[in-house]
Amino acid sequence: MKSIKRFLGILAVAVVLSTAVSYTTARAQCAMCTLTAENATQNGNTDGKGLNNGILFLLAMPYLAAAAVGVLWYKKYRAKKTVKVDDKPIVLN
Repeated sequence: MKSIKRFLGILAVAVVLSTAVSYTTARAQCAMCTLTAENATQNGNTDGKGLNNGILFLLAMPYLAAAAVGVLWYKKYRAKKTVKVDDKPIVLN
């Protein structure tokens, strides 16, 4: 019971800190990418949209790879395994 209270306390502190930090503006682009995106939106070009689509593409790839590995792993270990005993198949799972 004591460990559950400690875990919930740590979780509450983590949630409070993460919401307090999220109000600040994050600038994670390099200087050239920032200038390209700002100039594209000011001049009416669509280069900024392509840059954003590229970022989303790069963001999605690790999740798709992990999902593919998960599906393959699930299919491999969920296959029904049978053993023949006295010429009668027995399903193990």
